[in-house]
Amino acid sequence: MTLKFPRILAVAAIGLMASTSIASAQLRFWTTEEQPDRLAKQQEMAKEFEKETGTSVEVIPVTETDLGKRATAAFAAGDLPDVIYLTLQYVLPWSEAGILDTVANDEIVKELGPETFTQKALEMADFDGETAAVPSDGWTQMVLYRKDLFKEKGLEPPTSYANIEAAIKALNNPPDMYGFVAATKVDENFMSQVLEHVFLANGATPIKPDGSIGFDKKKLVEALNFYKTLAEASPPGDLYWQQSRQVYFAGKAAMIIWSPFILDELAGLRDSNPPTINDDPTSTELAEKTGVVTRLSGPSNKDGAAWGDVRYFGVTADADTDPAMEFVKFSLDKGYTQTLSIAPEGKFPVRPGTKDDPEKFRKAWMTLPAGVDRKKPLADIYAKEVIDNIMEGLDNADRWGVKEGELAQASRIINSQVINRLTREFIDGERDVDATADMINEEIAKIQ
Repeated sequence: MTLKFPRILAVAAIGLMASTSIASAQLRFWTTEEQPDRLAKQQEMAKEFEKETGTSVEVIPVTETDLGKRATAAFAAGDLPDVIYLTLQYVLPWSEAGILDTVANDEIVKELGPETFTQKALEMADFDGETAAVPSDGWTQMVLYRKDLFKEKGLEPPTSYANIEAAIKALNNPPDMYGFVAATKVDENFMSQVLEHVFLANGATPIKPDGSIGFDKKKLVEALNFYKTLAEASPPGDLYWQQSRQVYFAGKAAMIIWSPFILDELAGLRDSNPPTINDDPTSTELAEKTGVVTRLSGPSNKDGAAWGDVRYFGVTADADTDPAMEFVKFSLDKGYTQTLSIAPEGKFPVRPGTKDDPEKFRKAWMTLPAGVDRKKPLADIYAKEVIDNIMEGLDNADRWGVKEGELAQASRIINSQVINRLTREFIDGERDVDATADMINEEIAKIQ
């Protein structure tokens, strides 16, 4: 870890010079939110910050798939931006590499108040006792289900393997109604995310408590058998997010797993992907018939888990530190509603409020208009229990390798797609579940 004692000692020395240096600063901010409308909102926020502090901020779009390579190259050249909006997968590796100024980021969290953040978001960024990056927003993967059909059949919500299996048995009637639409296209990240969600639900993780590699075989076998049940109740072919959405939007799927970014489309707010359950592409019928579950449990993990994705602001090692810290604090406080408004359907507040008003930002988020071609707050469309389930998911968010401090190794295992491939081969009958579980453990042990 890069030691920052000179910076800490310098705080007392700069005294009255601080406001002058901040006012004259020029910051560079990398963001992966590069769509034109989202970029415009971030530029607006940067202008507000400049108006308040005198510090200008150049908002620089970076394609998310290029972020790792660009940051590594910039670090080597001593030319990192001052602040980066980054995904969870980079927080710990970049902290270890010295790309992030973990002392500065931890100081920001302490000044804003650790108690004002979702604790899971802080835990995911824990680096030797410091919060290595500042949580900005997040979402949890969801099981979306036809609550009208569940009610008709007297079914319990799909909160567990057993409940989902019971619903499939009662509702699966292809091609008119598929019980589920599982992800089966092995080279799609969507399958990786869905599998991790399902495996996490049963406590099946490739990282053991001591940091070594390997699934608990019993938990893995249970998860594989359950996933095969999902696949057998799905349409044929190589399935990923596109088919999952299409089949559900047509009213021909009882359950799917998706991210919250589907919520505005589901409510008829986006012309490019309208619900087709009826003849009105702007209809909220399907949204009103949809229930949401974020916390799913398996037989070996009664408490269950929610697959979460959290985004962070990170002050970098090359930053003009004081003004960069002020920009991040502004983005999480006075400018936080603007930060969330970039895409409210997928940016849920991981800082629910302030010390004085613990629900301030959560309340503000509920009023933000979501959608593209038409806009409406999600709370005006979906029932309160749906919104509450989504928000509570962040309180239980988890990912492979987080609690063991091995997120980087878990990411390498996921990115290899070996679990996707072997699971698909099991689904297709190429080997039995015991042999598949053994082969998965053998293959992931080779990944470094």
